[in-house]
This record gives sequence, C-alpha cells and structure tokens, in this order.
Amino acid sequence: MSFRATRRALRPLALAGAVGVAVALVGCSAGAGAGAEEAALGSEENPVQLGVVGASDPYWAVYEEAAEAEGIFLDVVDFTDYNQPNPALSEGELDINQFQHIIYLADYNVNAGDDLQPIGSTAIYPIGLYSDKYESVDEIQDGETVIVPNDDTNQARGLLVLQSAGLIALQDGGSPYSTVADVIAEESRVEVQAVDAALTATSLPDVAAAIINNDFITDAGLDPEDAIAQDDPTDPAAQPYINIFATTAENVDDEVLNRLVELYQTNEEVQAGALEASGGTGVFVQTPKAELQSALEAVEAELQG
Repeated sequence: MSFRATRRALRPLALAGAVGVAVALVGCSAGAGAGAEEAALGSEENPVQLGVVGASDPYWAVYEEAAEAEGIFLDVVDFTDYNQPNPALSEGELDINQFQHIIYLADYNVNAGDDLQPIGSTAIYPIGLYSDKYESVDEIQDGETVIVPNDDTNQARGLLVLQSAGLIALQDGGSPYSTVADVIAEESRVEVQAVDAALTATSLPDVAAAIINNDFITDAGLDPEDAIAQDDPTDPAAQPYINIFATTAENVDDEVLNRLVELYQTNEEVQAGALEASGGTGVFVQTPKAELQSALEAVEAELQG
C-alpha cells in the first residue's frame, strides 16, 4: 500500500489500555493489554492518525494546529487514491479517516466483510458534468462519448446526473446502484464509458463531456461554476452522499475521535478552508451520528439484496 504521511511517521494503532493525560477531553481507545500501559490516544506520544485523500489542501494543517491547541495531537496521513484509507483503518494503521460518503463506505463494508462506522458528517459536494467543447448539455451531439468515474458509487451518481440532463435513460429509472450496463442505448443520446476517477478530468479533450469528482476539479484548473449539469445537494435523496468521518466499530464512542469531528464542524477557519478547497461547492451538514449509522445500515441492506 503506497502512501505518505505528513509531519510524523505512520505507526500501528495502539491497542493496549490508555493512561490519563493533562487534558480533560482526552479519552482512550478501549482494551487494556496484559502488560505495559500505552500513552493515551491523542497524546504527543500517541497522536491520532487521520487518513485523507488530498492532505496538501492547506486547511488540513490548520486543522492539525486547532486540534493541538486543544491538547489533541494529530497526524494527517495522505493517501494517493480512494482504495487505500479504509483497509488502512481496518488494519489498525489509522484511527479515523475522512474522504468518503456513506454509499462508498457501505460498498466497502459489504464487499470487504467489514464494519467501519461513520461518527460525524462533513459536507455534501455536488458532482458535476464538465466539457472542454460545449457550454451546455444541448450542444452535445448524439452518439458522442461521455465518461463517468468507474467506482461503483460515483459511477451511479454520475449516471443519474446524465439522466437528469436528458443525455441517457437508465433501467428502472436509475438508482444509487446503477452502472453503465444499465444505460438503455436506444433511448440515450450519448455513449457512456467508465474510467478511473483520477482520469476523468485529463480525458476531457478526448470526449464530449465528463462527470468529475470535486477532488479533481481544482487540480485540473476547472471552475465548479463551469459545470454544465450537476446534482442537487439539498435533495433529501442526497443523504447517502454525505461525506463522513469513519472509524472502527469499537471506537465509535471514543471521546478524542468524536471531539475531532466536533472541532472540524465548528472551527470557522477549518470550515472556510474546506469550502475553498471544494471551489465553494461544499454544503456543510451536521447530521447526528445515529442518523448516519442508520443510513449506512440501510444502504448496506440494499446492496446485500
């Protein structure tokens, strides 16, 4: 697994019992080991390992500093793609991660036989359709090619945007689980291909348009206002696309991890930085933990049939 850690080297998650530290809010991961005590999670000796995709965004450094000001030492660990942070969390290389929405986590849990859980919400980010050639959907010619991300959850979301824009029709009206195979060719204006999410922006010169995740918009020099179509983050049906902090099932009530969620949600400088990194498109939400976990359970049940 290829990744790089910022500020401090990555270390395995301590599983032994924790000792107290001189800040009232610091809690401990459960499980006292048979032997020597370990430093409390969030202490300087045992900093929280937070996995993200895109740690170069300046607000993560602000977040680390804000946490440290409250007595929580934090390492933000940068991963190169979406496939890495969940296995790293499950294997104990991370304490928490923040890079995915509920549907993505549900898909991971079902396919990996895992039980990672959301403990806090961040924002919903609209996903948009972009083009180098056209300024509106109506200008796209019949029979041209449009691309979507190939990961299951964002592929479905992108297909629903294309259907709403009148470019394609999907079997049974589409769902959060639709794939390219569900496109009804004879009722669609364009052909759809799925490619790696990181390649959608760089593929723009070769296609009519592309669904591009927010993570890749800024690096590609795109402006979210240039999207020729996008979904509506205020729609209640968008709940499965709420981005979340996730941890292991045994750590869902850890005081330090939950305080980090609260800090992210309430620190004005962190929120401003996250909004800027999203190109101003993020819609911040504070959905209760229990509601997030219920939503995850419902999506997992749907995926399992």
